[in-house]
Amino acid sequence: MSRVILGVICGLVFGALDVAIMLPMTFSDKRAAITAAFIARFAIGFVIGAARLPWPGWVVGLTFGLLLSIPDAIITKAYTPIVGMGAIGGAIIGVLVGRFGR
Repeated sequence: MSRVILGVICGLVFGALDVAIMLPMTFSDKRAAITAAFIARFAIGFVIGAARLPWPGWVVGLTFGLLLSIPDAIITKAYTPIVGMGAIGGAIIGVLVGRFGR
């Protein structure tokens, strides 16, 4: 499977997982929070799939997972869950894209 398609699929799954985790939580604008979280997590998968770097897949994933999660963490001041989830999810997607993408 192409790296970009695999990255998109992984991003959709990662976004859906993040939304599922957020559903029981309370937010002042829940729709905006869930939409933003989904788009941010989808972007992590897409960018990892589109990137062609000479690094191991997990390093690419970890790097982009962190870079794309830090702005949301700064805005919300929820550093650990947002950055942690982005780093772990990014590393997993990086491994998958590195191993199964062509």
